[in-house]
Amino acid sequence: MTKDRQLHIGLVLAAMWRKGRDASEDDTPSSLRDAWDLHVGLARMAEQAKLDFVFKPDYLVLHPALVARSPSAVSLDPTMVLASIARSTEMVGLVTTVSTTFNVPYVVARQMQSLHWISNGRAGWNIVTSIEGAENFGNAPMPSPDERYRKAAEFTDVVRRLWQSHPYEVMTEGASYAPINHIGEFFSVKGPLNVAGHPAGPPPLFQAGASDAGRNFAASVADAIFGSIPDMQAGIELRADLRVRAERHGRDPGAVRVLPGLYFFLARTREEAWRLHRQAHAHLTREKRDEALKAVLGLDVSGMPLDARITSDLLPACDQFVRSRTHADLLRRFIENHHPTLDDVLARPEVVGSAHWVSVGTVEDVLGEIVEWFEAGAIDGFIALPGGSFESLQLFLNELVPALVARGLFRRDYQGSTLREHLGIG
Repeated sequence: MTKDRQLHIGLVLAAMWRKGRDASEDDTPSSLRDAWDLHVGLARMAEQAKLDFVFKPDYLVLHPALVARSPSAVSLDPTMVLASIARSTEMVGLVTTVSTTFNVPYVVARQMQSLHWISNGRAGWNIVTSIEGAENFGNAPMPSPDERYRKAAEFTDVVRRLWQSHPYEVMTEGASYAPINHIGEFFSVKGPLNVAGHPAGPPPLFQAGASDAGRNFAASVADAIFGSIPDMQAGIELRADLRVRAERHGRDPGAVRVLPGLYFFLARTREEAWRLHRQAHAHLTREKRDEALKAVLGLDVSGMPLDARITSDLLPACDQFVRSRTHADLLRRFIENHHPTLDDVLARPEVVGSAHWVSVGTVEDVLGEIVEWFEAGAIDGFIALPGGSFESLQLFLNELVPALVARGLFRRDYQGSTLREHLGIG
């Protein structure tokens, strides 16, 4: 690791610590206005900690069961939320989520450039291809992954060309702008864009493709990758693979920053942190956990008592088909090393379900894991997903981030005012 290499850290604009809790609890937003206030408060806290950006995910469908459990799960439009947050903050980056499957390039190019101006160069675009929601945009079925990524590649190319079609210099030096006259497989767009570019340069691009097609697309355009990385070795492999792919696309391999979601449960003691982790998943029934364990490891424990020991001799063959080889290997190592009870196994992150990196413990525990992953070349930073309690978020911002600063792994103060500067993009 080079001496001057530092982490890039974002914060998700979602109350992750409420996962698994009853919607009637006191700190649950009672209205969408309360949810908006929460977003603003989180963004201000992120800015105070000098984080690179805040990130707002998006969903284009409504899941009644989820909303019934937690009304705060209803999603305000992320770009509108971030436009309002832009007026309440000054430095922190604002990364919105927009689907290339259910939008059109000209409108998205205009929206993103507008957010860039409103925030004075702090906008970023998380490009998603969506995995559901087709029923809300016509009668056609959901396109195949291959088609969605082909459309995303063309969509992104058109947006970038539209941004270039109306340069900032037009307003200052009388430079000309011209139509792009694009005709492709999915879109026909004349241009130019009716919003000028910002002097900070175009908004950075984020992507989270995990499949082969997704990785290839991400490596071709993204400045940062929201990788699903459940363990350090998976991060090392993903980061190396994306750099090779970026180079094949004629890009600087170092231009691709891998930022997994870090779903952390922080507390003053390890026991309390693990209690928070169990509480967040207490709504999952024994039957659901048994099914998940069978999918992850191929191990059928239905009818087995919770206090039974799970030992190495009970494990299925390593070559058995499983949902995720990474998760299976993690859980297999845990069982081989600890011979835990079934109750312990069914509480593991690999079973209760998260594609994210999960870290549970004290500030020192999670800090040590972050440093280990970073120095091993598994990550360039992460998206903070605070689980368990609001205090977990406070410990992260008030103690863990300053500890990273003290080690020289994160900034003490902003060195610029735009998201490109925060990310070190020229």
